[in-house]
Amino acid sequence: MLISHVVRHHVLHVTLHRDLDVTNRAAVALQVQALVQTLRPARVAVAVPTADPTPATLSALARAHRMCASLDIPLTVSGASARTRRLLDVTAE
Repeated sequence: MLISHVVRHHVLHVTLHRDLDVTNRAAVALQVQALVQTLRPARVAVAVPTADPTPATLSALARAHRMCASLDIPLTVSGASARTRRLLDVTAE
């Protein structure tokens, strides 16, 4: 299992259980997209497994961020370094 999720108080909390690689990046991005489109949360909070995620993890997070922005849903990231959050242009949770 690459991700798990829970909804609390209209916030979708997604946990990435390990860094992604090119073989599973797209699948995770699609899972997050499906969750957001189905649940329509007020906010999405993603917890990453390392402070400096792999490029594939960053790619999936960037895709989720763009999708959430297009729906006017804020996305926050926890567990990532300030540098990583700046790259993604997201705030910390």
